[in-house]
Amino acid sequence: MSTRLRGPLLIVTVFWVYVALCDGLYADSMQRALEAIHVVQLFAPWKPRLLQHLLLYPVLLGCVTGSYRLGWDPFARRAPLQLLLGVLFSALAIPCLLVGDLIAGDYHSAPHVWVYTWEQASAVAAPIWLASVMRFLITYAFAVGLVSGFELYRTLRDEENHSAALAQELTTARLASLRMQLSPHSLLNLLQSIHGQIEWDPPAAQALVVRFGDLLRRLLRASEREYWRLAEEIHFAQLYLELQQRRFTERLQIRLPESTALSAAWVPSLILQPLVENAVVHGLAGHHGTVSVEVEVCQSGEQLMLRVTNTMAQSEPRGPGGIGLKNVRDRLGILFGERATLAAAPGHAREWIAEISLPILVDVRVPMSS
Repeated sequence: MSTRLRGPLLIVTVFWVYVALCDGLYADSMQRALEAIHVVQLFAPWKPRLLQHLLLYPVLLGCVTGSYRLGWDPFARRAPLQLLLGVLFSALAIPCLLVGDLIAGDYHSAPHVWVYTWEQASAVAAPIWLASVMRFLITYAFAVGLVSGFELYRTLRDEENHSAALAQELTTARLASLRMQLSPHSLLNLLQSIHGQIEWDPPAAQALVVRFGDLLRRLLRASEREYWRLAEEIHFAQLYLELQQRRFTERLQIRLPESTALSAAWVPSLILQPLVENAVVHGLAGHHGTVSVEVEVCQSGEQLMLRVTNTMAQSEPRGPGGIGLKNVRDRLGILFGERATLAAAPGHAREWIAEISLPILVDVRVPMSS
């Protein structure tokens, strides 16, 4: 027996036990009531009737198994075959009752089915057999309906699980793509800066190569992890900003929080990177002056605030959003729903402020969405 069939056949077995008990109790109670008004034996006793259901049980399992494997598609071709299985099962009800009579020794329990002429058969046996077939056909149809309903439920459940798995895979893939926001152009520019220093300042170029290698290693780690410690996030931003500071020499000033002051909370990996990269790119655009980029971390109740502030040229326009900001918002929305926000707007004295507010996570196994 296949594993797929065990559940439906168990349902049929429980249902058939219930039918056998109900039929036996009904026939026995009706016969007792008739005996009170001196009516002769009309219903078979409970022993032959119980044996009847016992003999019909393997037939029922065989017919239900055949119905399960036969299916209903196409309906026009399968329906007659399904009906034939039901009639075959139902037609065996009277013979099984007679065999039960013989086994139990109650030959008088159903004398009305013993016929010896065609006239008796047409007048007595045929209506009894027809009534028995109709009754057991309805019972069989109910058993098939239970199996079909269970199979439909299982199919819908499997489809829901499959859809949920696909949705989870899609979400994971989308988060992975959103997480990898370090611009290839920025990496290329950093490599060009290193190349430009190799001839006239080899020690500085070597130091840049070491830092660039550390940046790439952490980038690979971040690509494999959805969360990491806040200290790791700040350290990655520090590596990136220091490399950019070497590239733009005296034009870029950076300020980062002290490592000892950082919370032990977990944050989405590389969640700050698009904001830091925007701060450098847009801060330096439109002028040749010095640009200050500051990263701040603070806690407000159950929320963690990550703020990136940069100075910018007086004439440099800044819109409410771009690809980097949109990706950060999308990622926060997937992970935290409405519990996380990103605000980006001009501040005072030609500053641009981008601030992330998200729940404080002390364990990355906590539910990620509301």
